[in-house]
Amino acid sequence: MTTPASPLLSVQGLRVVFPGRHGAPEARAVDGVELDIRAGEIVALVGESGCGKTTLARSLLGLERPAAGVVRFDGKPLEYSSRALRAYRRRVQLVLQDPSGSLNPRHTVYDAVAEGLRIHRHAGDERKAVADALSRAGLRPPERFFLRYPHELSGGQRQRVVIAGALVLEPELLVADEPVASLDASVRGEILALLLRLRTELGLAALVVTHDLGLAWNIADRVAVMYLGRIVETGPVEAVLTAPRHPYTQALLSVLPEAPGEPVVLAGEPPDPSRIPSGCRFRARCPILANGEADRAGVADRCRAEDPGVLNAGGESQAACHWAAERVGA
Repeated sequence: MTTPASPLLSVQGLRVVFPGRHGAPEARAVDGVELDIRAGEIVALVGESGCGKTTLARSLLGLERPAAGVVRFDGKPLEYSSRALRAYRRRVQLVLQDPSGSLNPRHTVYDAVAEGLRIHRHAGDERKAVADALSRAGLRPPERFFLRYPHELSGGQRQRVVIAGALVLEPELLVADEPVASLDASVRGEILALLLRLRTELGLAALVVTHDLGLAWNIADRVAVMYLGRIVETGPVEAVLTAPRHPYTQALLSVLPEAPGEPVVLAGEPPDPSRIPSGCRFRARCPILANGEADRAGVADRCRAEDPGVLNAGGESQAACHWAAERVGA
């Protein structure tokens, strides 16, 4: 059994690469990630599109095999045989952002939720398990939804069916990839409240992948900020989102509607993951380096030449930034 202090899921030195075309260098989609998620904890993984969030999530589910590093669940390394992955996916379930794409339009709600039970050859009462999962997901009375098809449901109801399909196997961890991105604003709060209630009632842990820092504030215990394949800042959500240390996190927060001051507009696009720059991977877009603050702090040369290293994203506040480290030490 997992002790309260030990992580339910632990990632160490994870690297996922994709081969380049026509002899081009390989793309380092995930380039050295350390991450812990404890039982009953919600961790938000945030960052721009293309930073590697979804690839990291897929690797945690065993859908992408890492080039290096290890994923451990309940203290044991993830194995990649079909049998081991089948057993693992009873305990770790995926919730995708687009319920319309996740649900087969020809399957009823009952069949959609029962599919996991049938794949895993559930030996108990299938009807009761489906009804319980729908009820936990907020679709009550569940029998009223059994014979409905996805097109007969609202967007929020479809997402609840997707969540019920994950819950029916009684997992310990949900990996939710942009779980409310496709929903109307009026429904998002309901789904977030549902995820929080599931954590309270069932002790579920969750990794919530999102580009929305407001969502992270509302749901997460901890946040990990990802840039170009690596976590660059991590810590308790209040610490990271009220006093961000990394210039990238500061820029992401500055464009929120309620943020004070002028928004920070980052120059250019993120570098190609097959050509990650030397030194700090954020340096080409870093406003602190561009405006001379890094020079005044005496770290500009280190920013250009020295990699800040891989964070151990286990709990305390950390930032992979020479300038931030200098300010803390000053």
